[in-house]
Amino acid sequence: MEHRKLLDSNKLVSTHFSLIERFRGQMNLIGRGDATVHFEDSAKGLSGLSPTGRWADLGSGAGFPGVMFAALYPDVTLELVDSRMKRTIFLDKVVAEGGAENTTVKCCRVETLPADSYDGVMARAFVQPDAVLVHADRLLVSGGIAVLFLAEFATTPTLDGFSLESDRTYQTATHTRRVAILVKR
Repeated sequence: MEHRKLLDSNKLVSTHFSLIERFRGQMNLIGRGDATVHFEDSAKGLSGLSPTGRWADLGSGAGFPGVMFAALYPDVTLELVDSRMKRTIFLDKVVAEGGAENTTVKCCRVETLPADSYDGVMARAFVQPDAVLVHADRLLVSGGIAVLFLAEFATTPTLDGFSLESDRTYQTATHTRRVAILVKR
């Protein structure tokens, strides 16, 4: 399993996993069950991208998929954005101990982020996909990319001004998932 290899070989990912396991109960970071499923989902959903510039993980929570993005694409600038202080304290610890020099953590509401300032945004479990696209419309520069993690049978969101670049299905150990990639025109 390629995601397991990354989990074992990448300092940022292994640090994230360790800290998730250490704090998951007391901080309610993820539910019960095997944490590797979240890492696998993030890695598979983000595979095949060619990101450049400045990106944001909206509603980063426990760091999925943003921390995996930082590990896979270390030359891209990334902001992990969450409005909950306890989550951003956790993410600051992951970033510092994992050595993610390309990544910063912002404790703020997405609505307060500057408009037209990102080349890409991603969201895994932030808000409904249609609402993510509304945020993406404001945040992305022209040609910017929105990466949306979706359930297998979820409707692919649409919004005037965006075109669907791809919508692909992938399998994790526990679920069939999809990722939709939309480009702002």
